[in-house]
Amino acid sequence: MKKTINYNILAISGSLRQASFNTVLAGALSFIAPRDFSINMMTLHEIPHYNADDEVNRLPQSIKVFRNAISICDGLILVSPEYNYGMPGVLKNALDWASRPAFNSVLKGKPVLIITGSPSPSGGTRAYAQIRDTVAATLSRIVVRKQVTIGNIHKKLIENRICDPETTQVLQDALNDLKQEINIVRSVNCLT
Repeated sequence: MKKTINYNILAISGSLRQASFNTVLAGALSFIAPRDFSINMMTLHEIPHYNADDEVNRLPQSIKVFRNAISICDGLILVSPEYNYGMPGVLKNALDWASRPAFNSVLKGKPVLIITGSPSPSGGTRAYAQIRDTVAATLSRIVVRKQVTIGNIHKKLIENRICDPETTQVLQDALNDLKQEINIVRSVNCLT
């Protein structure tokens, strides 16, 4: 029986590291997601430093591609490590690019699920808070739920898969919450 894809999801890793646990996690989400999810994964390697002059003069092609990927997805998942008690600069930079034009960007009204993971037991709670605050400023629809922070992430992944049943359940619940938020947005859009 052929699988019907109803939810086009974009997962973005906030890490540039080649063997990033968070990039692995972002890719592994497709194995535990609801059957009607199609999750595409993106890294931020091609995103240049944000410069407001480039908005006016010469928008980089990589930013056009990045914004389009966000625009066409039904929901966004940000999967990020924590560096020095905060979100990685590359993720903040990418969110700055995606947030333009202000108050009317591709992020406005977009359902967003935030996940942080760290080898530390805290799982990146400080980065989670910073990401949430930044995303809220873009007028996105952050999935309201208990925060998804994965401590000791290095012990919960084996060969590009999530190997911890408790973590799997938390992530599946979070993905279902994202699905519900997408459904709310769809129903509101049908009314307008």
